[in-house]
Amino acid sequence: MKILVAVDGSRASLNAVKYAAKLSLNLRSNDVITLITVHDDLGLNIAKKYVGSAAVQDYLRELSDQQLKSSLAVLVKAGIKHNTIIQTGNVAETISKTADKGFDLVVLGAKGRSGVADLLIGSVAQRVLATCKKPVVLIK
Repeated sequence: MKILVAVDGSRASLNAVKYAAKLSLNLRSNDVITLITVHDDLGLNIAKKYVGSAAVQDYLRELSDQQLKSSLAVLVKAGIKHNTIIQTGNVAETISKTADKGFDLVVLGAKGRSGVADLLIGSVAQRVLATCKKPVVLIK
């Protein structure tokens, strides 16, 4: 089973990685777990004008590396083969499109914001659930 796990550095996303690792071990799957981290760089277009596109990309890469660090440690400790994908763009859309390209399951953390905030701006988890054609498991 090919599992895509969205990682953003939160406790919920780390719980999602732990769940995916346990699931993979329980299924005795030899497939690789893929961790994906996505940053919406739309708001950084102004910064690109002042510091350059390369500096913004370096910043996002460093941020992604920090967010992936604890998740990678979980997979290494469990002895699970893994890959990482680092992307920029609309977070939910990128996760959904990536999942639809060869994964069997998406696992992501649900941060549990208030219902009012989700109604007003929507959460990444809700948008992935709505747009992804693959099964999605939300972990708190």
